[in-house]
Amino acid sequence: MLVGLVLFLSFFVYHAPNSRAAIPTGPIGFYFVAFAGCALVGWGGSLIATARRPETGRSIGSVTSFALVLMALYRVLAWVVGDYYSFAGEVLRVEAGLFLLLALGFLWLRPAGGAAGAS
Repeated sequence: MLVGLVLFLSFFVYHAPNSRAAIPTGPIGFYFVAFAGCALVGWGGSLIATARRPETGRSIGSVTSFALVLMALYRVLAWVVGDYYSFAGEVLRVEAGLFLLLALGFLWLRPAGGAAGAS
């Protein structure tokens, strides 16, 4: 999860004034670095949640929603930055909306809490 957060935050650091890129890539590369960071945060959180309480899957839906919100957040910023808009255009805005809808679905459709097999 820590590596994922570092990759996600590197997208924002790259766009700060007078910043030096830690990863030698251009703006499109940082777009995909942030995407990988979001996936790692979601995956790491899911693994931690499942390792702690394997009998419930409720926390996995919450962590997946968090990762999807992170994905939407940086897509909205990328949509505002001209380099990304010229690359992907309005697709970034559509993707952000789709990810937010998916996140909402993962929160609404989580299984009820409680021990597995309990009636």
